[in-house]
Amino acid sequence: MSGADDMGRLRWRCRRGMRELDVLFTRYLDQRWAAASDGERGLFLQLLDGEDDRLWRWFMGYEAAPDAELDALVRRIRELS
Repeated sequence: MSGADDMGRLRWRCRRGMRELDVLFTRYLDQRWAAASDGERGLFLQLLDGEDDRLWRWFMGYEAAPDAELDALVRRIRELS
C-alpha cells in the first residue's frame, strides 16, 4: 500500500466506532506508517481487523494483546503524541 488510493482506503479503515480508536489509528498512520517495516505494517493491518471493544481494552491497558508483537505495537501506538 503506497499509492494515494491505497492510503485513502487505509485511512478509511482507520475510522472506527470509537473516537479514541480513530485518533490512535490515524495518528499511527500519519506518524509511523511511511517508515514502518513490512512486518509492522502487517501487524497494524491485523489490528484494523480487530473488534472495537477488544481493541479498546488493549489500548486502554485493561488487557494485553494475545501476541507479544501485537502487544508491543499497541504500546508503541499508545505512546505516540
